[in-house]
This record gives sequence, structure tokens and C-alpha cells, in this order.
Amino acid sequence: MRTFSAIAGSAAFFIAAPGVVAGLVPWLLTDRWGLPWSSLPGFAPVGALLIVAAIAALLHAFARFALEGLGTPAPVAPTERLVIGGIYRHVRNPMYVAVLSIILGQALLFSSWTLAAYAVIGAIVMVSFVRVYEEPTLARRYGAQYETYRHNVPGWLPRLTPWRG
Repeated sequence: MRTFSAIAGSAAFFIAAPGVVAGLVPWLLTDRWGLPWSSLPGFAPVGALLIVAAIAALLHAFARFALEGLGTPAPVAPTERLVIGGIYRHVRNPMYVAVLSIILGQALLFSSWTLAAYAVIGAIVMVSFVRVYEEPTLARRYGAQYETYRHNVPGWLPRLTPWRG
């Protein structure tokens, strides 16, 4: 039953957080994606590829929280275990990286400076939240296990090879 609750909670949080930040807000900022696709050579396909890859990474990261951690990414229903498998062996913050990549992909797809600026603002907010809230909370909750993980896996630029710790 715990797994079902974790999946349901993660699905709800997926809609509430990345769905709004990387979906609804860009949709509104681009006049309901009414902008024409980029006419700059290569921008639209690169943007589309970035969006698709980031959505796949985001879904994988959410699944790891529910299945490996038996919890959700929402602070009100945290995981029972530290999630360090799958994509988390490459980067500590794959959800944030994926959300920013989706927004940047849309900026490329539509040649939108508004979305590029939104991505920069989003990155500042996300990095600040991780530094001020998430890292101290994880250090208190998981202690030495989190510190070892944090020292071996980068927060924002993924490792090419997975950490085997």
C-alpha cells in the first residue's frame, strides 16, 4: 500500500509542480504557445529534442522517488530512503535540471527571450531553495549517507559516469 500512496502522491505533485512551472507558466508566457516555431536553423529541433529528453528524465526521477524512496518529491510527504539510484547516480537534482531544460527547450523552440529570462529566474529560485532548504533538510534526515552522496555526485551538471557508491 505504501508504494501505491507514493505513486499517487508523486503523480499529483508532478502535475502541481513541474506541470505548472514547465507547462502552464510557459504556455501563458508564450500566449498559449501561439508563437511561431523558431526560424533560426537548428533551434526548433534542438529545442524539441531537449524537451523530450528532459520529460523522460523527469518521469524517471519521479518514478525513483515513488519506487526507490517510497515517498514523493513534495516536502510534506518525503521519501523513507535517500534516492540515489538511476539518474540520481549522475546528478543530485535531476528534477530541477529537467524542468529548466524543458523551459530552455521551449525558449529554443519558439526563439523566446521571455522564456529564456524565465529559465534564469527559475534557476536562481531553484538553486536558492536547494541551498537554503533541501540540502540542510537532507543532511539532517540522512546524515552521513547524504554527505557521502553529496560529495560524490554533482548537484547541477551531470557526471558522465554513474556514481557507484
